[in-house]
Amino acid sequence: MKPKKILGANEISTILNRLSFQLIEDHSSFKNTVLVGIQPRGSLLAKRIATLINNYNKSNNLKIGYLDITFFRDDFRRSEKVLKANSTKLDFSIENKTVVLVDDVLFTGRSIRAALSAIQSFGRPLAVKLLTLIDRRFSRELPIQPDYCGTQVDSRLNEKVIVNWKENNNEDSVYLIKNN
Repeated sequence: MKPKKILGANEISTILNRLSFQLIEDHSSFKNTVLVGIQPRGSLLAKRIATLINNYNKSNNLKIGYLDITFFRDDFRRSEKVLKANSTKLDFSIENKTVVLVDDVLFTGRSIRAALSAIQSFGRPLAVKLLTLIDRRFSRELPIQPDYCGTQVDSRLNEKVIVNWKENNNEDSVYLIKNN
């Protein structure tokens, strides 16, 4: 199966602007709200969203961090390959704050479950919200749903959603490919 392009740069730009405005509407000054990108792919999305929010409202108090979930995953010991952890960077307290977890694709929900466990190591948030660019809604293994969703993609289990960012892949795009 040839990769099917789901979103191009223009569609992604529109979605990111909409998600940014939704966050601004819900959290206005960001005094009690922080963005936390799930490493590695959610961090790129979180940076983009934070840049847009800061462009719209330069006087906000938006704080952004990055969370590594490698050793919180329930499948990290099921492979023989040596895992390489990403860095966690949370230079602020999450205590009594609303944490918006950011990831590119919501599939089974296991990464989000791991992020929920990992974030507890840094304090007790007032609330945790989830923002995803893509929601693969028919493949959930856990009862996890996004609060902020770019778009929903209906796909089969033998298919994979690939998100490309111009920072890493020289283009903003989303493709659906068949796993071999």
